[in-house]
Order: sequence, then structure tokens, then C-alpha cells
Amino acid sequence: MNQLRLDPFSGSWVAVATGRQKRGAAFAPRQPFALEQARNCPFCPGNEDETPPALETYGSEGMWLVRVVANRYPAFEGRQPFVVENLGPVFTEAPASGIHEVLVLSPSHELSWASFDDHQCDLVMSAIRDRIEEHQMTPGLRYSQVIVNSGREAGASIEHPHGQLLGIPFVPRQLADEQAGFSRFAGGCLLCTAAEAEEHAGHRIVQASDTTVTFAPFWSGSPYELLVVPRAHEAHLHRSTPEDLAGVGTAVRSALAALRSHLGDIAYNVVFHAAPYRSTTLYHWHVHVVPKLVTRAGFELGTGVYINVVSPEQAAEDLRAAIGEADHASAGVAS
Repeated sequence: MNQLRLDPFSGSWVAVATGRQKRGAAFAPRQPFALEQARNCPFCPGNEDETPPALETYGSEGMWLVRVVANRYPAFEGRQPFVVENLGPVFTEAPASGIHEVLVLSPSHELSWASFDDHQCDLVMSAIRDRIEEHQMTPGLRYSQVIVNSGREAGASIEHPHGQLLGIPFVPRQLADEQAGFSRFAGGCLLCTAAEAEEHAGHRIVQASDTTVTFAPFWSGSPYELLVVPRAHEAHLHRSTPEDLAGVGTAVRSALAALRSHLGDIAYNVVFHAAPYRSTTLYHWHVHVVPKLVTRAGFELGTGVYINVVSPEQAAEDLRAAIGEADHASAGVAS
């Protein structure tokens, strides 16, 4: 039976309508990038002069493993104060000041986060922490948004594995909505409670470790949507311990590897949410992993109510099985 489920972050309803899978429409495959792009990739080693000078590099023995550069086509740039101007009854604007950087996740053009070893995951998370620390010391900025878009359908214009780091002068609506969700929740921390409840129920858990819990949330708005939640209660990503950051990095890898194993080479978004720099309200930083399998249609656009054709319970079962198969294969190779 179809169900409506309430998203406690946004306060919006989500429809879980598994019967709509019977329409026969397959999930969207990833569209390939042009072969010429791989030959002339600005993010590959040897092409460093194709990007602005590195802001940070991570690696050893003169070889970078993670690299941060300024974005050549920034959405936010400059140091102008965030001054709002009213130009008319419905015309309001402000300078799009801020920082826009590219996080090159690996020197390898072919690898993705799903294939990184533990050390590479740790370096990526260390770079994210360091850049947020740098952003929050910049006058006028209030929040850093970290994203990884993989595949054209997810918004990537270059195939090489990379992410975006944006320091902006306002708190975006989605983050403010999540903060409001934490404030509305009367049982303490919303995500501490959700992670504990999901572990107790077991139906939607994909993987759990000493440092993280990965689950398909009860209110999933799209097929195989996942949340990666650090066990340690901390509002700010850049204040987390190295162990917790490393744990989240490997949990994201495991989630992406399970999605690839079960669904194939799909496009996806990885979105980091942490509290604004100087926020003191209750919050718990976390990571959204959202495969790009379906297109938002008129109903979703018109109402803001998402329709999910795969129940989170089924999604978690499928991904647990994928992880189990991978573990079994690894054990076989090791023996």
C-alpha cells in the first residue's frame, strides 16, 4: 500500500509509491563523457597549468593525491559586503560574494570515491575540513557547502572525480529548514535519535561501524537515497576528530560502492551538511548520498512532494546484500 511519510528535516510529506515501478520505466543510466575530455583533462597530473595554482595539495614524495584549486567559473567570488538592496516591490538583490573552489579527489581519471582506499578517503575528508576552516575565517562568510557531483545527470561537467567547495555569505534555505527541524524535534538531537532508532529497527540500516551509521531514511524522497551520520554528536564538520572524519570518508565509499554494485555505473550527488560557522543551535552534521535515477516531474515540481518508487526498506536490503557479496568476494581472494 502506498504511504505518506513525514520528513522531519523539512516538515514536508514524501510519498512512497512502490507500485509505480510496474510502469516499466528503467532508472536513468549514466551518459558517457566525450573521449577527448579524458585526453585533455585539466585535473589529471601533468596538466596542472590548466588550472589556477593549487590552494592546497595533499600527498607525499612530490606527488599530489588530493588538490584544491580556485574554480575558473565561480558562482561566488569577491569580498563585497553582503548588502541587500531593494530595487522595487519584488526586486531584491545582493552581491554574490564568496569563495568557489574545486576539490580534485584523486590524480586518477578513472577512479571514483567508490574505489578509494582508506588513505585516500582520509585525505579527501582532511581537505574538506581544512578548507572549511579557511572559509570560516573569511570576513562576511557564514556557511560552506561541500558537494560531489558524479555524472552529467548529477551536474558534473568534467568526468575526473572532483567536488565543489563553496563559502557563501548567507545560510541557504535547505540548511535553515534542517536547523528548524532540529529545533522542532522534542527528543534531543534529531539525527542521534534517528540513527539509534534505525539501528534498533534494523530494516533500513545499510552499514554501521564504530564511528558512523549509514541508512536509507524512513522519509527517503528518491530511490536508494542514503544518510551517513557520524555517531559522535557534533554540529560542525571542521571540529570533528580525525577518527570521525576518516570514518565518514570510508562510510561514503562503502555506500557508493554498494550503489555501484547493485545499480551499475549511475550518476549521483554527495552533499555535506554542517552547521553555519557561528551557529550555536542544536545540529548534527551528516552526508546525503543521492543517486540520480529518476527525473522530478510536474507533481514534484508543483507540490514539493517527492514520489519514491523504491521503499527505503527495500533499498537497504538490496545494498546490504551488495556489501555482503563484496565482503564474501574479498574474503575469497584473501584466502
